[in-house]
Amino acid sequence: MELFADNRVVIVPAGIGTRPPRSFVVGRVSRAACYGSLVTLEPTGLVLVRAGAPPLLSDLFQAWGQPLSARRLASFSAPAGRPVAAFVNGRRWHGTPGSVPLTAHSEIVLEVGPHVPPHTSYAFPPGT
Repeated sequence: MELFADNRVVIVPAGIGTRPPRSFVVGRVSRAACYGSLVTLEPTGLVLVRAGAPPLLSDLFQAWGQPLSARRLASFSAPAGRPVAAFVNGRRWHGTPGSVPLTAHSEIVLEVGPHVPPHTSYAFPPGT
């Protein structure tokens, strides 16, 4: 997942969906007391999801404690008349941003503000 807001890259932090105490090695979560059904272990936007029904992007933002709606992307508000734009695998998502399913190897981009051409693919690490 990549986030862009007001001409900035928004970092998706390591540790979403984990419980303290956590240990970090070079910015990556190496140990946590508990791991939820979706987690980020490093600040790259890579989201790990347990097998089963895919959660939605709104579930990730809820675990992160950040708002996501047609008008809000974390602490950023969409400009008047321009909602939060969502792209999945380089194609515009026409539903609400929170309704994007977190499926295996999907490249998800959210934008608020000026358009940034979304990536259409990502080189996922082996075994993910």
